[in-house]
Amino acid sequence: MPGRLLALDVGTRTVGLAVSDPERRLVRPLGTLVRRGVKRDADALAATARAEGVVGLVVGLPLDERGAETRSTHLARQLGEALARASHLPLAWMDERFSTVEAARRLRDQGLSERQARSRIDAEAAAVILEDFLASPDAQAFGA
Repeated sequence: MPGRLLALDVGTRTVGLAVSDPERRLVRPLGTLVRRGVKRDADALAATARAEGVVGLVVGLPLDERGAETRSTHLARQLGEALARASHLPLAWMDERFSTVEAARRLRDQGLSERQARSRIDAEAAAVILEDFLASPDAQAFGA
């Protein structure tokens, strides 16, 4: 059995979380973590990974329109690497360009108000990142 994956949409103030089912067919937004520093965030996320029984991590990389890395990309890499060390889980990176745009569209389509959508956008973006990863060739044997 492949096992659950945990995806992160790393921002400067919050981290959106999403998790797959053990068969990696379904993805659900899990919630949002308010950032408190790399070490504290990594420890809290490692605890979440243990509680959810995940076998691998997927962190979205916020690249610019041309695919170049930015300051936000550096922050995502920093947290992803700290989490991989804290959790002892394998880590994969996923281009997350346009994940927030897709997440906003999905939340609008669900009829959520702008205020309701704002509180769920990061977790929904993490779900988009995880769905994109699961549809990629890299997902086949990852974390199994």
